[in-house]
Amino acid sequence: MAVLSYASCLLLLLLVVVSGIKTQGENNETDMTPLQKHVSFFDRNKDGVIYPKETYEGFRAIGFGVALSSVSSVLIHGFLSPKTNNGTIPAILLPILVANIQKGKHGSDTGAYDTEGRFVPEKFVEIFQKHAHTNPNALTSDELKEMLKANQQPNNTQGWVASRTEWEILFSLAKDKDGMLQKDTVRLVYDGSLFYKLEAERKALK
Repeated sequence: MAVLSYASCLLLLLLVVVSGIKTQGENNETDMTPLQKHVSFFDRNKDGVIYPKETYEGFRAIGFGVALSSVSSVLIHGFLSPKTNNGTIPAILLPILVANIQKGKHGSDTGAYDTEGRFVPEKFVEIFQKHAHTNPNALTSDELKEMLKANQQPNNTQGWVASRTEWEILFSLAKDKDGMLQKDTVRLVYDGSLFYKLEAERKALK
């Protein structure tokens, strides 16, 4: 409860002060790398900068509750903001610059994004070739755990925790009725379209 209260207060503070900060320019998705497209969903006003409030709103838009959205927002920005901020925006606002998102790439991942944020099809295919034993086009919960363990790099606890958190959130959010994460669904994550699809589906149900 204390963590949630702290996160909520921080988000409120950022909401109050962020309105006076100069933007970085509109995003043009046709010129973006796949990794930039992946995160641009959370850039709710498309100004090139993602603030904690926007990440919170993005999590809420795809179906997560207040608590997880609040805590996730603070943790994500605490990790990525120092890596992507070029100093043009005060660090206290915890901005994530979409243009620099490749600088936040962590270890112990699948390698499906390269160091410049470009999609690597061969690495994506390897996920299912190596770990999809039950269904060649989907991952079970146990197979996902197997993949995460296989990708873990020595002395890279932070990267492994980040990777595990990302995949477990994705699995809980996008698994099908049989409890499997489909290959086509994972592909939508890498091209940046899954979050928009999920938001549209939720809006359609209202």
